[in-house]
Amino acid sequence: MFDLRPMPDQIDPALIAKLEKVETATVGHVLHSQFADIGLRAVLPEKRVAGTAVTLRIPGADSTLLHHLMSLVRPGDFLVIDRCGDSHHACWGGVITNAAKLGGVVGAVIDGPATDFNEVRRVGMPLWCRGPSPITTKLLGLEGLLNGPVSVGGVSVEPGDAVLADESGVLFLKPWQIEEVADRALGMQEREIELLARLEKGEQLPEISGASKLVMNKLRA
Repeated sequence: MFDLRPMPDQIDPALIAKLEKVETATVGHVLHSQFADIGLRAVLPEKRVAGTAVTLRIPGADSTLLHHLMSLVRPGDFLVIDRCGDSHHACWGGVITNAAKLGGVVGAVIDGPATDFNEVRRVGMPLWCRGPSPITTKLLGLEGLLNGPVSVGGVSVEPGDAVLADESGVLFLKPWQIEEVADRALGMQEREIELLARLEKGEQLPEISGASKLVMNKLRA
């Protein structure tokens, strides 16, 4: 059975623009959850994108609902696809890549494999998945859930959540978290630039970070 729910409200573009300046690894200094597991890897590691989660759950060999979604996507949407544990069938290939790009989709994360990576690279479609597979899905018309809660990379994601993804991984945030997380991370990134400048001037990293002081205090204790 197909369960189609309304498209989520999109997150303020100004917030998304701020979030896109953040490196996921910077947030990893603060948060230890809400990241997809490291098996989800970037096909285009040079890309960092953020957007509003549009969620999809499609089973096994059937990608009918993903094709249907291509008539509904909007600029700024980030597709989050739960494959129900299927690790054999690639639901995403060259045709979907082009359709999604033309529809304004900013990125996609698939808890499963994809195919046609050359086309993904040619089009410049930011994509995170579990690697390539030559076995593809079909239009079987079986079932699927659009814009309901899904599980991707071990994280529960709801439509309308924020997605931030780059070479280091994929992060899911609730809309109310974006401002606080982004501001904190951007402050950390600014301080890192200052730290690198001090290193270039000859200061030692353990002196700047305080690591040597911690070691010596521990030894004295």
